[in-house]
Amino acid sequence: MAKGMAKEKHLIFICGHYEGIDERVIKKEVTEEISIGDFVLTNGCLAAIVLIDATIRFLDGSLGNKDAAFKDSYSEGILEGPQYTRPVDFEGEKVPEVLLSGNHLEIEKYRYNMGLEKTKRIRPDLYKRRVFCEKENS
Repeated sequence: MAKGMAKEKHLIFICGHYEGIDERVIKKEVTEEISIGDFVLTNGCLAAIVLIDATIRFLDGSLGNKDAAFKDSYSEGILEGPQYTRPVDFEGEKVPEVLLSGNHLEIEKYRYNMGLEKTKRIRPDLYKRRVFCEKENS
């Protein structure tokens, strides 16, 4: 959805407060209602900020690498796997050897598999959808 919104020339977000927005305004002015989850906030400002931030990531020049937003979590329908920085050894926990190997194909496979594993553990709904789509396409 954010990719699509980033292609729009103009966007207006209407943020409801407490009980929401007058139904007459929704009928006359709103082209799409968006929910960011199954919870209640006191107003729609935080939801709008989430949508704006997700959308801005797809605008040229907003990130250091123009392709970064297309390779983040969910871009392949799964979460990103674990991230590592320096030092290589942090309190006895080491960066996996494959990530230090320089073998880009093996690194890509490792990251994909770790992302798939994390998705299965944290977001089984996304994992099931991914597995179902793979079965349909094979």
